[in-house]
Amino acid sequence: MNYILFDGDVRTALLPFTYTKPVADIRVGILTIREKWEKHLGLTTTTITEEYLEEKFPMVEMEENVMLNASFLPTKPLIEMVQNLTQNQAIFKGEDVIAFYTVDTQDEVDFSSYEQIEFEDELIQIKNTWDIFSLNDKAIRADFDLITEGRTSAPIPETVNCVNREDIFVEEGAKLTFATLNATNGPIYIGKNAEVMEGVVVRGALAMCESSVLKLGAKIYGATTLGPHCKVGGEVNNSVLMGYSNKGHDGFLGNSVLGEWCNIGADSNNSNLKNNYAEVKLWNYETGRFAKTGLQFCGLMMGDHSKCGINTMFNTGTVVGVSANIFGSGFPRNFVPSYSWGGASGFNEYKTNKVFEVAEVVMKRRNLEFDDKEKKILEHVFEETKKYRNY
Repeated sequence: MNYILFDGDVRTALLPFTYTKPVADIRVGILTIREKWEKHLGLTTTTITEEYLEEKFPMVEMEENVMLNASFLPTKPLIEMVQNLTQNQAIFKGEDVIAFYTVDTQDEVDFSSYEQIEFEDELIQIKNTWDIFSLNDKAIRADFDLITEGRTSAPIPETVNCVNREDIFVEEGAKLTFATLNATNGPIYIGKNAEVMEGVVVRGALAMCESSVLKLGAKIYGATTLGPHCKVGGEVNNSVLMGYSNKGHDGFLGNSVLGEWCNIGADSNNSNLKNNYAEVKLWNYETGRFAKTGLQFCGLMMGDHSKCGINTMFNTGTVVGVSANIFGSGFPRNFVPSYSWGGASGFNEYKTNKVFEVAEVVMKRRNLEFDDKEKKILEHVFEETKKYRNY
């Protein structure tokens, strides 16, 4: 069977992260949503997404296909139901379609003609940006069970102080020394070739993906995810770094999500709790205004390729778009549009030629090419987000 992941109606609510990737390629827990589906199914998937992303994330359609709503995280009971789908059947969770069977001759899908099967069990759905960190604990636990089932951890060095060792899993090639890992409150996963330096203190749940690094003396509270090739120091609480992003020095990051290729300067901090303990509001791309999150703790949402200088201070509930460069004293505003250059004293437009220069250098350091596909995506995002740059 051919499986295709689609963005669904949550795509706009997940901006700025979905400016540069489909919903399926958001990382929550240890794996991206796509990786979860593929690992459960034992097959590769393709994607229906925005037209400007199709060159990088193409769709392969066959005579028979099962469409999967990428906002839902798979479970074993759901996978079993999906694999048993036949023509003119669809799986629903309330009003939301999870999966449906289609053929390449269908011009459009009319669910009223489908047999609608209700999925009764609990599911994790990523509907808002803050779900990425607030549901990360559940996602780490599910991924930990999926990845480690029937496997044995690599040996943990004697210099590492472990609490609840049975919920700590170390992949081959990982390096750990003179650290404290406490998995009492959640599992700890140390990925292939990851490194935990001396003096690091971790309280799970924690997901360290391949080649990620926790630097000297870092303090990490669950549930936190370090995507591939992320480097982290200082204090981090309940945050997700999707991949290739750095917070390499002292400073606090809490209840936050960083996309890919982000960098947080030394001694930078974000607030994750308002002084009056009120509900946090976040910029909403659907309505063009700030909207309630229902959360008391909510920090920084930063899109791909954005960076901040040393000693940057972010207010509670700050949204930073794609390819922004923030620096200077004081608090920048709570919504920093994509391609903004500046800080509390004001912003200018960050031109694409300068953005491309930085992206090329940064990606080359990880032996990756900043190619024409990446440029076209960022050029499209530059044009699409012009309406917000009314400095």
